[in-house]
Amino acid sequence: MIFINNFSPEMVHWGPIAIRWYGVLFAGGISLNYLLVKWIFRREGYPVSDLESVFVYLFLGLLIGARLGEVFFYEPEFFLSNPREIIKIWHGGLSSHGAGIGLFVAYLIWTRRYKVKFSRYADALALGIPITAIFVRIGNFFNSEILGVPSGSGKWGVIFKRGGEDFPRHPVQLYEAVLNMVIFAVLFWTYKRYYRKTPPLFFLSLYFLLYFSGRFIIEFWKDLHVLPEGFPLSMGQVLSILPILLAAGYFVLVFPGQKKGRQEL
Repeated sequence: MIFINNFSPEMVHWGPIAIRWYGVLFAGGISLNYLLVKWIFRREGYPVSDLESVFVYLFLGLLIGARLGEVFFYEPEFFLSNPREIIKIWHGGLSSHGAGIGLFVAYLIWTRRYKVKFSRYADALALGIPITAIFVRIGNFFNSEILGVPSGSGKWGVIFKRGGEDFPRHPVQLYEAVLNMVIFAVLFWTYKRYYRKTPPLFFLSLYFLLYFSGRFIIEFWKDLHVLPEGFPLSMGQVLSILPILLAAGYFVLVFPGQKKGRQEL
């Protein structure tokens, strides 16, 4: 099946003011993420005031990390030659790996400042991440960005008409959106049944393992050339290796020895 993507990135346009699909979807993903985690906090008896505080840090970490990830991982030559473009996030260019690093650093800073154990809220916060990721990837689809490689047969894929193309590509944005839908379903199902029986960092590690493993596979269909020609992996795959190893290490070395659930909480 062939689908022609000729969507305008602008949802509505009034004179000089434009509301873009990506911005609306990004805001929607953040909002639903917050509402879900707020529900989890109340269900588990965590103070909602802590969530309101940490969410400010996480939002800033998300934006700064995502932008700097794009700058240093994917287009360093362009941005270092045009440093003013770094702050122009409305021109596009956010890295999910950079966002992950930014979230981690922001949460670490918050726990240090408020003297909270890193493991206390890490799992609850991880449960909301796939929701934001779903909306972001759909936004990428509306923007006709982060394209897949040509689908080859001509019987399957998406033609991104706005880019002047007349051949189908793999809709990798939608692949990742579906990946995050599946991950959210797995995490939420496991949360509802086993949250208090699982040890700290279980859900964060499970998210890392599922997402970055899936991301590693999907990268084979992405049309990205940011590493030396002939190198067998993309930048996204290289950046996914460490999270996969950390998550695998948790389940192999840490998880088997933790049998008491969330005693420290």
